[in-house]
Amino acid sequence: MPELNKLLKDVEVPGTRQMANRVARMPESIDLTLGQPDFPTPQSIRDRVMEAVGDQPMKYSHNRGTIELRTAIANFYKNKYGADYDAADEVIVTNGGSEALDTIFRTIVNPNDEIIMPAPIYTGYAPIASMLGAKTVLVDTTDTDFVPTAEKIEAAITDKTKAVLLNYPNNPTGAIYPEETIESLVKLFEKHDIFVIVDEMYSENTLDGEHYSFTSYPEIKDKLLAVNGLSKSHAMTGWRIGWLLGSAEMVEKLTLVHLYNTLCASMPSQVAALEALTGALDAPVEMNAAYVERRDYIYRRLVDMGLDVVLPKGAFYIFPSIRKYNESSSDFAIELLETAQVAVVPGAAFSEYGEGHIRISFATSMENLEAAADRLERFLSRKSEE
Repeated sequence: MPELNKLLKDVEVPGTRQMANRVARMPESIDLTLGQPDFPTPQSIRDRVMEAVGDQPMKYSHNRGTIELRTAIANFYKNKYGADYDAADEVIVTNGGSEALDTIFRTIVNPNDEIIMPAPIYTGYAPIASMLGAKTVLVDTTDTDFVPTAEKIEAAITDKTKAVLLNYPNNPTGAIYPEETIESLVKLFEKHDIFVIVDEMYSENTLDGEHYSFTSYPEIKDKLLAVNGLSKSHAMTGWRIGWLLGSAEMVEKLTLVHLYNTLCASMPSQVAALEALTGALDAPVEMNAAYVERRDYIYRRLVDMGLDVVLPKGAFYIFPSIRKYNESSSDFAIELLETAQVAVVPGAAFSEYGEGHIRISFATSMENLEAAADRLERFLSRKSEE
């Protein structure tokens, strides 16, 4: 075989997928691993796509997406955050948030650049940086309830820093950023010649409080690259539709990478996204009500089991500590699956700062959560007796 990309050697299947693959071989297990809503895509979205496929030619759109969808995205940010983005020149529709992030990284990163990421952090970021020869610089947030501070971020900035990547509501912890945190970070970013990448995929799944977006701050627009989509908010993971926002100058460059990667986003999915942002904007409300009920239930159960845990205020994950059991999160998760048939993700999958925790997804039925909690409680009781 000819030699492969040398930078691929350090890239592994993410821990979330490794556990999901194990679960697939254990049909009796309760799967609390993947971040996928258990709700169906809203009916009006599905109906609109069926209608469009029947009467519209599904041909290429503009590389950046249909102007109707880009206008709906720009209007969403204007109405919700007071943010001004031009639909024609400052919005790109992408094949999910993952493609948006890949486009950003491949546009801005050079070998040996540094990308700062508060940790614990989603599994999908660092591998992209690694495959481009960049270095990930992690900032520990475990002592600040998983919310980064401007002081910690600034301490990590060097002359090699190309960007700071922020994900909130956070996967895996469910942490949201208070307004004062956003404002202190904006002041920091104004002082430094670096990009600010913001993944707000769970913004519509803010369960307590309010989501504050960096797009509301025009003073950093020239360095801000914002990613979002409908996978979580509208239960549209399989539709693979997202977007990125940036200044006109940056979007011109980003479009070059995007078009050679994928040409344009899927047309049926663009039709679905337009309906989501015009006819089904309230869809997350019903889902979030269920997530709050589930979150409160599993939080109470974990506390009653004696686990240290921070109440998540966004997304649909909870990240309890299992340090008291003095074993790696991977060993703990595998033992839990094999002996109690409950699947969770080891915290180490989300960087070294996730070690000592497990991620539980409550994007599943209350029936599953109740059964899983009972099994986990019995499992922990046995471990305490050992």
